[in-house]
Amino acid sequence: MTYATHVLRHSKKIGSSSNLIRRDSAVLVRWFSNGTRSSMEKGDDILRCQSGLVSGERHNIPKSFNRCYSGSAVSNNSCRTVSPRMSFGNALRTTIAPCTSTGSVSFIRRSSGSQAPSRRGFSTASDLPPHQAIGMPSLSPTMTEGNIARWLKKEGDKVSPGEVLCEVETDKATVEMECMEEGYLAKILHGDGASSIKVGEVIAVTVEEEDDIAKFKDYQPSTSDATPSPKAPASPPPPKEEVAEKPVTPSQPKVSKPSAADRIFASPLARKIAEDHNIPLTNIKGTGPEGRIVKADIDDYLASRGKEAPAAAPKADTSLDYMDIPVAQIRKVTASRLLLSKQTIPHYYLTVDTCVDKLIELRSKLNSLQEASGGKKLSVNDLVIKAAALALRKVPQCNSSWTNDYIRQYHNVNINVAVQTDNGLYVPVVRDADKKGLSTISEEVKNLAQKAKENSLKPQDYEGGTFTVSNLGGPFGIKQFCAIINPPQSAILAVGSAEKRVLPGSSEGQYKFASMMSVTLSCDHRVIDGAIGAEWLKAFKGYIENPESMLL
Repeated sequence: MTYATHVLRHSKKIGSSSNLIRRDSAVLVRWFSNGTRSSMEKGDDILRCQSGLVSGERHNIPKSFNRCYSGSAVSNNSCRTVSPRMSFGNALRTTIAPCTSTGSVSFIRRSSGSQAPSRRGFSTASDLPPHQAIGMPSLSPTMTEGNIARWLKKEGDKVSPGEVLCEVETDKATVEMECMEEGYLAKILHGDGASSIKVGEVIAVTVEEEDDIAKFKDYQPSTSDATPSPKAPASPPPPKEEVAEKPVTPSQPKVSKPSAADRIFASPLARKIAEDHNIPLTNIKGTGPEGRIVKADIDDYLASRGKEAPAAAPKADTSLDYMDIPVAQIRKVTASRLLLSKQTIPHYYLTVDTCVDKLIELRSKLNSLQEASGGKKLSVNDLVIKAAALALRKVPQCNSSWTNDYIRQYHNVNINVAVQTDNGLYVPVVRDADKKGLSTISEEVKNLAQKAKENSLKPQDYEGGTFTVSNLGGPFGIKQFCAIINPPQSAILAVGSAEKRVLPGSSEGQYKFASMMSVTLSCDHRVIDGAIGAEWLKAFKGYIENPESMLL
């Protein structure tokens, strides 16, 4: 009862407070005098606002208040709530909710005008029904933009979850984009062959009802953004005019007309050409502003003397016959990643020659067994991949990648194999190559190479590699080359061709023929020291020259 008496006694002060509701927020705060405050502090904290109080703002108090009871004292566990109705502008109702926290009452605001955000898009135009805008998805970790290869659905077609809408050309492969919700394809904003579409940019619109398709015939998502844009540049023209007026003021004090007879005005380019041809400027009449000699005057003077102008040399370039080839998305990404690799990774190279006579002999035996069982033939590259995987398991330091804070060493040996196609360079991955047999590796490599040539690789076909093998020897006969590391990996093996060489024999004066293959290991010096790279090459050479050990 004592607290209720204080409330009634100071009701005038409470009523004189201002700005209870500001905009759409309603905050209840009690203000008491020093005497009242001291008496109130005898109990626990009561009626304390937990949200909505902005520092520096004072708020009004309504005529109705909550009161908490626990016998004759204030209770900290339960409160009886009252829902006052406050009128300010639009009728805003504030509900005071029960509070179970110690010594406080929570005030929850509910506005009649608030709406939960809808998952579907709504156009600013009132004549457009609810619709869903489909954006360009990010289908790989490095994708920033994509191309539309082709649409498998047409405008007006019904789409269901799981159906393929279109084929998107990412930075690494062509991926099918599936529909997530049921509806109708109302508008295609980027048709077949559309390129350089940023991730998130709207490419199509779907609706729920078939009757709403016709309303999106002229739909453009950028129209709403374009309307405010002309208003923004409307304000800057005044400063532009001021800038234009400023140079006029300094140009007025130019009183160069009297000295025009004594001084020859010419552009810097005209002076340079005149000096190169030993032409006195006094012999040339200027046609530029205020009689200034320009380049055209020099050219006319040289033409009158029968001499070639120096500007005729670059004209020879215009006679070249050329064709501009559009850059595919895969080639853009390959170019940027290789440039990043050469600029940021400290490369060094180790080359070793390996004798492959035993390897070729073992391959012939295994291929005869493959033919008898109906399997596919093994290639030298399949054996190289297996040897590289086993060498990585023996020297795991080379199966790592660099980060700024630590070196990450992988337990899985996933070998990327470089495959050249008409569209660009692909590097599909053979996972756990150290645990697979030669026939399995051969079959996977052939299938992945075929997918790469058909441009149908999926992200799981090329992501997650820890080491790369690039072979230019077998198909192209390259003797030796140095490959660029494929980040974030730390090494790549460049394989050359096998060729017959004359080698010293076991005794003096004797010689023998042997098939030798050169391989070069490119290493990231931040991760792989020179001795570690040499140790890996030693292990690799051991598997190549004694291929039976790979079968153990």
